[in-house]
Amino acid sequence: MVQYGESFIAKGIDFMAKTWITEEFDTPAVLIHRGRLQKNIEKMAEFAQMHGLALRPHIKTHKMIEIAHMQLEAGAIGITTAKIGEAEVMAAHGVRNILIAYPILGEEKLSRLAQLKTVAAVTTVIDGVAQAEALSRYALAHELQFQVLIEVDTGLKRCGVLPGQDTLSLFHQVSGLPGVEVVGIMTHAGHAYGAATPEEVVRIARQEGFDMVENAGLLRSEGLTLHQVSVGATPTVRHSGQITGVTEIRPGNYVFNDLTQIRLGVATEEQCSLRVAARIVSHPAVDRLVMDAGAKTLALDQGAHGTKGVAGFGQVLGHPELTITRLSEEHGVIQVAGPTELRVGDIIEIIPNHSCPIVNLADQVIVVDDNGKKEVWKVAARGRTS
Repeated sequence: MVQYGESFIAKGIDFMAKTWITEEFDTPAVLIHRGRLQKNIEKMAEFAQMHGLALRPHIKTHKMIEIAHMQLEAGAIGITTAKIGEAEVMAAHGVRNILIAYPILGEEKLSRLAQLKTVAAVTTVIDGVAQAEALSRYALAHELQFQVLIEVDTGLKRCGVLPGQDTLSLFHQVSGLPGVEVVGIMTHAGHAYGAATPEEVVRIARQEGFDMVENAGLLRSEGLTLHQVSVGATPTVRHSGQITGVTEIRPGNYVFNDLTQIRLGVATEEQCSLRVAARIVSHPAVDRLVMDAGAKTLALDQGAHGTKGVAGFGQVLGHPELTITRLSEEHGVIQVAGPTELRVGDIIEIIPNHSCPIVNLADQVIVVDDNGKKEVWKVAARGRTS
């Protein structure tokens, strides 16, 4: 069991260094500092308000009811989800404005979408005629109306129709379909995660904003009443969101931040509200330690969409001599370069490469405030793959 106390703090658990915590819990553990979480949420809300933007945060990062409501209370107009299952969980807990940023196909999912529409205002996305026609057929059969955004590919090369004439052509093909109303366009500039420098992040972000605003102008020139011009990705929204004509931002990772955001120049260690606590369980060689956080805790993610400059599987704070080089399911292997004071039984604190899969792998997280008060929050939408 992990004992939060003098020995724990002395080993570098910096985000609670002023706290005297005596509660026990097991390792590995996912920890969230509530004060830092709240500050991250408030600062993004302030940015959105300053620039006249609707804030619709992506909850796939945290998957928690408590954090979604913190975001709404700070000024978010609604939320974004990756899957209909996440949307169902959030709607069941009072969230009433949801964008499902994923194409919805298949009779079962369309039935769930229709049911979801009875308790929340729900929008989904399309990037092709086939998706729109499937929505239209279901809408006609059940006397429904679906609102959709056209997803635009501004460089990620995942889902999305290309900006310009391709987007315009798709709009013309689907605008007459009964039961389907196009209300806007959206994009996700996830390719910014592959940027080599902070300056490249800014370039990608500004291009994202300009492409979307130009695209919106082209569609409006053809008679489309466009309500939403929506951009996403934590690294880009503070830049793309400043382009006049963008109306909405959908950041997700900003609530926690992680090593990837630090290396992109988007966040600092101080702004990383999520950490993983792990215990050293073996010291089998002078140059090797083993901890109890493996792939089932830290995931094997070394950064989304081609992140550059990520070495290992997280950063051990206060110990530059350590590199997490290998993860088995329950073991984390740490390379030791030079002298270390760590011994078997000691606790280390890790900033993960990517916070989103960390939460999805956890049943619950431990939330600690500046006064040492501890809460346990359930990861309510954990593992929702559909």
